[in-house]
Order: sequence, then structure tokens, then C-alpha cells
Amino acid sequence: MIDSATVDRIMEAAQGQITDVISEYVNLKRRGINYIGNCPFHNEKTPSFIVSPHKGIFKCFGCGKGGNAVNFLMEHEQITFVEAIKSLGRKFHIHIEEREPSPEALQHQNERESMMVVTEYAAKYFAQTLYETDEGQSVGLGYFRQRGFRDDIIKKFQLGYSPEQRDALTRQAQQHGYKIEFLEKTGLSIVRDDYKADRFRGRVIFPIHSLSGKVIAFGGRVLKSDAKTAKYLNSPESEIYHKSRILYGIYQARQEMVRQDRTYLVEGYTDVLSFHQAGITNVVASSGTALTVDQIRLMARFTPNITIIYDGDPAGIKASIRGIDLVLEEGMNVKVLLLPEGEDPDSFAKKLGKEKLLQYIRDNETDFIKFKTSILLEDTHNDPIKRAQLIQDIVRTISVIPDSIVRAVYIKECSKLMNVEEPVLYTEIGKIKKKKQEKEALRPAVRPPVHEGSTPSNSNTTAVPLIASNPLEPEEREVLRFLIKYGDQMLSGPVTIDGEEKSMSVGEYIVHGLNADDVRSQNPLHNQIIEEYEAHLGTPGFMANRYFVSHPDPAVSGLVTDLIAREYQLSRIHNKYGPVKKDEEMLDDLVPRVVTELKWKMVKVRMDQVRQQLKEAQEQGNHEKLMELIQEMTVLQQAFKFISHQHGERTII
Repeated sequence: MIDSATVDRIMEAAQGQITDVISEYVNLKRRGINYIGNCPFHNEKTPSFIVSPHKGIFKCFGCGKGGNAVNFLMEHEQITFVEAIKSLGRKFHIHIEEREPSPEALQHQNERESMMVVTEYAAKYFAQTLYETDEGQSVGLGYFRQRGFRDDIIKKFQLGYSPEQRDALTRQAQQHGYKIEFLEKTGLSIVRDDYKADRFRGRVIFPIHSLSGKVIAFGGRVLKSDAKTAKYLNSPESEIYHKSRILYGIYQARQEMVRQDRTYLVEGYTDVLSFHQAGITNVVASSGTALTVDQIRLMARFTPNITIIYDGDPAGIKASIRGIDLVLEEGMNVKVLLLPEGEDPDSFAKKLGKEKLLQYIRDNETDFIKFKTSILLEDTHNDPIKRAQLIQDIVRTISVIPDSIVRAVYIKECSKLMNVEEPVLYTEIGKIKKKKQEKEALRPAVRPPVHEGSTPSNSNTTAVPLIASNPLEPEEREVLRFLIKYGDQMLSGPVTIDGEEKSMSVGEYIVHGLNADDVRSQNPLHNQIIEEYEAHLGTPGFMANRYFVSHPDPAVSGLVTDLIAREYQLSRIHNKYGPVKKDEEMLDDLVPRVVTELKWKMVKVRMDQVRQQLKEAQEQGNHEKLMELIQEMTVLQQAFKFISHQHGERTII
């Protein structure tokens, strides 16, 4: 575990020399006090990627990515926060000080590291066996070459071979000092009393890599025709391998997924290999398992756009079609491609090559409604009941889409395809969503456990820094901008609190103003920033700008970078003073006003909600509810009047 003082030194050095760090990956040109270049995270012809040495941040105004030097390395190299810190430490010649973790954490860390060491050893063993033994060359290498794979692809994916001998790997690993305990825990060896055997003996090996390129598991394909033996065999679940959270080929594909802003999802190992051999590298495989939410979120870290490629097997497609619903539910843009009958991605990529294959995908990929309808409509056979069930099935799929605009587009498409009026579809979707909300309301809230040593950068959740459904998002962001940029500056005049006049900083004023009325946001990131700022109030040397830009959670860092990179302004505030003055020259006027504007908007939004509830209660004849709402509206109107007039003639309305 890296000492926090060392992390601070590295972060400070990286912030001061961010241009040096990023210029190793991006061709930067000076423009005024900043530098500009083409964004490495998406394709663009006109540069929109800005590096600010003064602020120590980068920001792309095309794709929206931003942060500090650490965030840049994490995003560009797809590495963890700790790995990025170590990389920058080496660059700036800063010795990494590490402190001793707790005995429990140390044991857990040692066990994981031991398992990783064992899998790395096994990967080298399998690769050497493939190339350096007679059995490996004749059987394993012969198989790969028969399938048409070049040596560069075999080596790129570290393909290997496990010999037929029962315990060849187990015996040799133990001779080299590797413990049988970790050979068993990684699933490489099967141990029963005195019996020891290699799990993958007699199979060609497909190593499975983590996001950072470490070998964490293996897939093995048997080459003999034996009805009793499984064709493919994977490593069992372990401390370092959870098959539902990883995708085959993600390490080799991650950077191209970002550059192309597209992921191709296939089923098997050889599908991925053939796409790479054809020159298409933004491809991953679910490795024969049903697609999971964690796998979808893993892809979403790199791009929201996915094309799922199915081979021409209708039975297999129907079994896996649920995965499309999961992808849509996570807010991703999904296309589906059905290959010609008898073809799979492996054979089709070899047959067409890169350009023809990409053209075929562009010409034939379709949205999920057309795909699902064409696949399932065959089973209806003009049966009205089955047709109604199909429509309900498609409507259920549309209902999980979180974006209302995208949902509306698909409803229109479904209406045309199935010859059903749009209002009918909207009604059905409303019923489905209402049932779902009722179920969720009955479900108890459970907080996920926080494990020692976990960091936001290696979690499987995807942070959403902008909550589109939050009606207070612009006002909250303006408050946060003042907090981050000017929080340490003192207001020139005293502030009256509980009848006493006090000198306050901008940060103290904002935090007190929000806490006084228990103001909380629908956006958890906003709450997190306020809470962390409050926790650091009064800490000597605390600089909010540097602290939050260098935050280990990329969602926090990205949001704060966006706030200080763009100059957000509320026209109702600034226009009263003219455009010539800077914010820092008007803090005594602007800071109270941005807090007041937020509270004013919050009360106004709640009043609108109560008006709607009053109407519904009146229509339903619910007199008890009606009286409660009238009382609440009275209180809200008084609060609204007070907020609107607390600054006299300078009221914000």
C-alpha cells in the first residue's frame, strides 16, 4: 500500500508537468497559455483536446473526457489508480514508499499475488510447450495452423498447449517452488488425497487476461473426439477470476474500443482471434457464457456502442436474446448482426477480410426490434395470441431503456413493424414500469459492503456524473463551481448567522447555507463532493481544486475538471452587472445568489410537484391527502416568498 505522502508528491509533480506526461501520447501544440491536440479517446479531425498546465488538467470538448495526469494514464492505458501512480513515480524519479497493510489485508494480498504468479508461470509453460516440444508442435501448433492462425496472433494472445501426461504442469511447477495450494486454488491442478492431475491436459490453451493484461484464468479445447469429454473447459471461479466480470480479449481490445467508439461482441475464443487476424481489434467474447450486467458495464467503460454478432443458428440466438435486454437496460446503443446460415464470426472473418467484413457489418447490422421481430415472428404462424405475446415481449424490452427519447424512437419503430398504434404501446409500457416501481418500493435498500483496499477505479460500477432527470442540475453545478474554484477565499463583509456576525470563507458560507436547509441532491456525486469538502474544512493547506482534480474516483475527478474547465454562468445573476467583471471580483454578491438560486429553484420544483398531486388527489376524491398537500403548499409558498425577498431589490426570479 503506497504511503499517502508519496502519492501526494507524485500527484503534485504530475499536475505541474501534465504537458510532459500527455505529450508522450498526443501531439500537442501551444495555443496561448494552453496546449491543443487531437483527442486520443475518439476520432476527430478538428482538435478539441485541451491541456492546461496552469490548472493541471486536460479536457476534451468533443467527447467530454477530462481530468489530471493520473486520470489520463488510467483512461489511455486502462490501468488502475495505483498502477498509474507507480508509472508516474518512475517517470519523475520519486521513490515509492509503501506502508505495511493489516495482517488480514496482507494475507489476502499475498494470496492473490501468489495465485497471479502461478497463472503467469502456467501461461509461459503452456506457450513453451506449444513451441518447444514435439507433442506441442505436432498436436497444439498443428491445430492452430490448421485453423489458419498466424504465429503473430498465437503469440499476441499467448496461446499454448497442455501435454497429455497426467500431471506434467503440476509436477514441474512444484519442482520450481510453486505451492500445490495455489495450483489448486487457480484450478490448474485437481487434487484429491494423493491424486494430482492437470485440469487442462491434452488441450490447446487460451489464456484469459485481466483488464491490465495479467493472466487470471484459462480456457482449454480438447482435440480428441470423445463424447464424454467437454469440448471446452474453463478455469473455475477463484479469488482472481470471476467469469461473469471479464470478457475474453478485453485487454487486447480496450484501446481500439475507445478509438473506434464501438465494440463487436462475439461468442468464442477463435472468433476474437480471427477478427484480430483480419485487422479488426475492437472485439471481445463472452466465452460461451450468458451475457451479464458486469460484462456489459465493463464494455460501457470504453464505449456505449455495441454490435452483437450471432452466427446463423436460430436456436442459439433465441437462447441468448435476453442479453439484448440487459444491454439496453444499461443505456447502451445496441445493434445486432445475424451472419449467413452456416457461418460464424471465425469463418466469416477469414473468408471476407477486414474491409469486406466491416462493409458487411455496416450494411446488415440492424436495431434490436427488427432483429427480434424477424427471429420470433416465425413462431407466431398467424396466431393472434402468439402475435400479441410477441408484441408484449418487445414492449417489455423497450420499457427497460432508460433514455425517454430513445424509448420513443423504438416505440414508433415497433408501431410500424407490428401495426399497433403508439398510444397502446405507451400504455403497456406505463403498466410495466409501474409494476416495476411497485416491486422496487417493497424491496429493502441494501448498501453494498466496502472492502478494505477497494478503490473506485477498480469497481465494476459505471459512474454517471450528469443526472439528466435532476431538475436542479445546472444550479447545483454552479454552486459546486464556486465551491471548488473560490472556496478558500474570504468574503469581504461579515455574514449574519443566528443573530451573530461572522467572517466566513466562500466554502464555509456555501456548506453552512446548504446544511441549514438540509439541501441534498439527486446526483450522488454532488453530495459526495459537498461531504468531502466539509470534512476538509479547516484543514491547513487544503486546496479543493487540487484535491478533487486528483481524486482517485475518476467520476469525481471528471466532474470537477468539467466544472473548472468550462465557465458556467447564470445569466439572471451575471447580466445585472454586465459581462466585464470576473467572478472573483463579485464574490460577495454572487456567492449568496448562487445558493439562493438553488434554494429558490428547489422550492419551485416542489411546488410544481405538489400542484400536480393536488390535482390527482382532487380527481380521486382523497380529502385527507388533499388537506396534507394544501398545508404543505402553504409552507412552500411562505418559503418561496421569503427566499425571493431575502436580498431585497436584487431578488432572483
